[in-house]
Amino acid sequence: MITTKDSVRRLKSMTDHNFNMLLESQRNYFASGVTLPASFRIGQLKKLKSLIEKNESDITHAMKMDLNRSRTESVISEILLVTEEIDFIIKNLHRWIRPKRVHSIFPLCWPGRSVVRYEPYGSVLILGPWNYPFMLIMSPLIGAICAGNCAIVKPSEIAVHTQEVICRLISENFPSDYIAAVKGDHLVAQKLLEEKFDYVFFTGGTQVAKIIMQAAAAHLTPVTLELGGKSPCIVDETANIDFAARRITRSKFLNAGQVCLAPDFLMVHQSRKDELIGKLISTIRRFYGDDPLQSQDYCRIINQKHFDRISALMRAGRIIFGGSTRRSDLYISPTLMDQISWDAPVMQEEIFGPLLPIITFQNTQEVIQAIKAQPKPLALYLFTNNPETEHEILTRLSFGGGCINDCVMHITNYHLPFGGVGPSGLGFYHGQYSFKTFSHSKSIFKKTLPIDVGLEYPPYSDHKLKWLRRLIKL
Repeated sequence: MITTKDSVRRLKSMTDHNFNMLLESQRNYFASGVTLPASFRIGQLKKLKSLIEKNESDITHAMKMDLNRSRTESVISEILLVTEEIDFIIKNLHRWIRPKRVHSIFPLCWPGRSVVRYEPYGSVLILGPWNYPFMLIMSPLIGAICAGNCAIVKPSEIAVHTQEVICRLISENFPSDYIAAVKGDHLVAQKLLEEKFDYVFFTGGTQVAKIIMQAAAAHLTPVTLELGGKSPCIVDETANIDFAARRITRSKFLNAGQVCLAPDFLMVHQSRKDELIGKLISTIRRFYGDDPLQSQDYCRIINQKHFDRISALMRAGRIIFGGSTRRSDLYISPTLMDQISWDAPVMQEEIFGPLLPIITFQNTQEVIQAIKAQPKPLALYLFTNNPETEHEILTRLSFGGGCINDCVMHITNYHLPFGGVGPSGLGFYHGQYSFKTFSHSKSIFKKTLPIDVGLEYPPYSDHKLKWLRRLIKL
C-alpha cells in the first residue's frame, strides 16, 4: 500500500497537473478490492471523524479567516452536521450494504430470486463551493467513502484558508491512491474534468454546472449537481409572526446570506406586512446589535467581486432597513428592501447575500402563479397555520425541499434527501441517500431450479397468451 508520505510527495510533484497518473493509481487501488469490505469503509469514516474533531480549531479558524464566521456558527452549521452524519452512516452501513431482495414476477421469474446489489462506482470527483467550504466537501466525501469509492476532492480556492486545511488533512492522513485533495482555480477544475471519472459530484452555481455537465457528457459520466436558485419564503395571514421573524432572520442572514438555501425573497400577505417588517427589524437588532459591523456573530462577504455584485443589487426598490456597506471590510449589513418589482435586477438572479426583498400578496393563487413563473427553486418556506394553504402550496409548486413554519432546517436531517430539481439541481444525497447516490444498483435474477412453464417459448399462440395473462394476475 502506498504510504501517506509517498502520497504527499506524489501530489507535490504534479506541478503540470498530470491528473491522469493520479486517477490511474486510484483505479488500481480500487481494482484491488480493498475498499469493498464494510469494515474498511467504517474504519475510514471513523478515521475521518477523529481527524475532524482533533483539528476543529484549525478548521474553524480557517473559516473565520475566509468568512469572518464565529467558531460557534462554524461548529453548528458545518462540523457537527458532518460528524453526526458520519455516526449515523457507521451505525447503519452494514444493513445498507446487504443485497436487497425484491419481488419476482410469477410465472416468468419462477422459480427464482431477485436482488439488488449495491456496488461502488470507482473513482469519484467532488468539486466544492466556497460558502460552506468544509461541509460541502466532507458531506459528499463521506457518501463516497461509505459506498466504497476512491475520491479526488477539489475544495474552492476562493475560501483559501479552508482549502489549505482540507488539503493538509487529507494529504497527510490518506494515501492519494484512495483519497486525494487538489488545490487550484477553475483551470485546475477544467483539467480534472478532462479525465474519465466514474462519477462527478458538484456543488455550486448553475452556469458552472452546465460546464460540468457538458464535460461529464463527453465520457458519459453520471453526475450529481447541487445548485441553488431564488428560494421563496411565504408568510400568510394566519402565520405566527413573532416566530416567523426569528426563523427568517436567522436563516436569511446566516453566513451573511451566502447560503444556497437562504430565503431569497419574502412574500407576505398584505394584512401582515407592517407587523412582520417591524418584527424582522427588532429581531435583526437583537441578533446582531444596532451596528452589525461590530457583531462577533455576523459574517463578511467572501471577496470584493461578490461585494460589488451584491451592492449593485441594492439599487432597486427602496431600502427600509440596513443598507450599510464598507468595501474595505467586505461588510454589507442585513438589509430589507421594499417596493420591488419582479423584473428588478435583484429578482433576476440568486442574491447570495444579506438582502431580503419583500413582496406583498392578497391570496394564495397569486403566490402560486408568481412562483410558477420562476425557475424551480432549491427550497421553499411557508409560514401558515392553514392546512388548506399548506396542501395547496406543497401540491402545486415544485421545488427541491423545504420547511413549513421554519427555514433551512430540512438540511440538518440526514433521514431526508437533499437536492434540487430542474435548474436548482440534479440528484440528492445525505445519509442513506448518499450511499445510494455513490452506488450503482445492480439488478440480479437467480434461477433457483432448472424449471420453466414453457409458455414464454415460441411457437406462440393465443392459448399460451391466455394462460400467461391468467398466471401473471395470480
